[in-house]
Amino acid sequence: MTRFTTRPEIKGTFGVVTSTHWIATAVGMKILEQGGNAFDAAVATGLVLQVVEPHLNGPAGDLPIILYDAKTEKSEVICGQGTAPAGATIEHYKNEGIDLIPGNGLLATVIPGAFDAWMLMLRDYGSLPLRDVLEPAISYARDGHPMLERVCATIDGLKDFFREEWPTSYKTWLPGGETPQPDALFKNLELAAMWTRLLEESEAKEGREAQIDAARDCFYRGFIAEAICDYLKTAEVMDGSGSRHKGVLSAEDLANWHATVEAPLTDDYHGWTVAKTGPWGQGPVLLQSLALLRGYDIASLDPAGPDFVHLVTEAMKLAYADREIYYGDPDFCDVPMADLLSEAYNAERRKLIGDTASIDLKPGTLPGFESQVARTMDVINATGISETGVYEPTMSHLSEKRGDTVHIDIIDKWGNMVSATPSGGWLQSSPIIPGLGFCLNSRAQMFWLDEGLPGSLAPGKRPRTTLTPSLAFFEGRPTLVFGTPGGDQQDQWQLSLFLRIVHHGLNLQEAIDLPLFHTTHFPASFHPRQRQPGHIMVEENIGEEALKVLRDKGHSVEAAPEWSVGRLTAAKREADGLLKAAATPRLMQAYAIGR
Repeated sequence: MTRFTTRPEIKGTFGVVTSTHWIATAVGMKILEQGGNAFDAAVATGLVLQVVEPHLNGPAGDLPIILYDAKTEKSEVICGQGTAPAGATIEHYKNEGIDLIPGNGLLATVIPGAFDAWMLMLRDYGSLPLRDVLEPAISYARDGHPMLERVCATIDGLKDFFREEWPTSYKTWLPGGETPQPDALFKNLELAAMWTRLLEESEAKEGREAQIDAARDCFYRGFIAEAICDYLKTAEVMDGSGSRHKGVLSAEDLANWHATVEAPLTDDYHGWTVAKTGPWGQGPVLLQSLALLRGYDIASLDPAGPDFVHLVTEAMKLAYADREIYYGDPDFCDVPMADLLSEAYNAERRKLIGDTASIDLKPGTLPGFESQVARTMDVINATGISETGVYEPTMSHLSEKRGDTVHIDIIDKWGNMVSATPSGGWLQSSPIIPGLGFCLNSRAQMFWLDEGLPGSLAPGKRPRTTLTPSLAFFEGRPTLVFGTPGGDQQDQWQLSLFLRIVHHGLNLQEAIDLPLFHTTHFPASFHPRQRQPGHIMVEENIGEEALKVLRDKGHSVEAAPEWSVGRLTAAKREADGLLKAAATPRLMQAYAIGR
């Protein structure tokens, strides 16, 4: 195999930062240079990403974080996935005349979680004051940043809808009635003013921790919450259902919610231990895929060859089928993760992987879950089949109107590590809230409006998010953080990256640059929740011969243009303290920095 990289793998000893936008990466490195740690740098990077990639995340979005704290030698998950509001009942939504929660608008909103998760990490793991991590975001919102071509295309595609239905969004994103131009400086003065006021009110308190807690109060119990609730009192907006609806988010929902810390879910694989979120996210599908692949000689396969693609895809089909049946908020439902990861279960599941592509959705049936399997499959089959699949704007050759995600990986000189996947509250989600410069999220679209499923809508329940950062230990030592935007594709692209590192000795950039692939064989997490049986998308630079082999194996192959799939980033710490980082060249936005 010829090794090729578009960029060097970054190496150093002081610190490495990688994210999906070069400006945010530079801001993260600036924080490390100021003496901040990885946690401080991640917060500053994340807040800037809300400004420079507003089509992919925002202040009222969602956020899972996996971190390693070198002081305590513990790995933890910060859950910034907001829950369904108290008024979000299946009965209410059915009375609104809908059977599937739309992908945008106010009915799709859950409690915003990202800001509290960032502040919790800053307070309990960081070291710098609030001002240091917030000022870069204020500066870019106030003074302007070069607008990405993709953001301009998103806004242009929605300008008529914004003008007719969401006038506050039209005012914010089309100043003077004109679509922003690529690379022209763009300002969001309302957002800058909101952050400035939050900072001023917070600094009225004495002490670092008190100021951070005051910022949390501003957002969830203070002037920001008041602005959100004042807007929702009268707002009735058009959404993807084709009708206008009011939201159900209340002041009590905001005031009573806070981000939480929990232990990650882990599993072992060839000397590595991979840490993911619990089954309130899709992260365990990566662990299930690895459990299936333990029974194969991955090292003998060409990491960019058709046999590798076929085997990994078939394993993912089985893991994602189980996601549909079993995953949900474990505070509300029994999720049998120990059984799903057990060798006995996976030994039987491996027998379903053959030399030809599976066309059927094949979840496993665990004892005691027979009725749940049957019920869920009935709902899936009623939802239907798609001819085109459901993708995110990460895919450069597809529609610009869908929201997506960003990602951050950081390691500092002390060995602290952060992997974070912020999302939601993108400019396509719902109208801009007057006076705040941002909109609410649309994560509730992951819920089903059918009773009795792990993913059924219920007040106080977390939607099964697709957001899925990763942290991995090698021989017990914290070693690797990685992730990507991409909805249902996130763990698929991460799986290929991880296997290529573990089994083929590729460095981070080599593993990222190889052709990527994914399947939409299983139901999408996003409205309208359909699937494409047997489908696989593969970057065409894998070669015509490989694509033919995959078609001969029965895959419904969709060849994607080269450099168009996925936005992986990764950072690594070797045993001697050498730090490494890499970022995808796809879309020409992500960047890694280190020294």
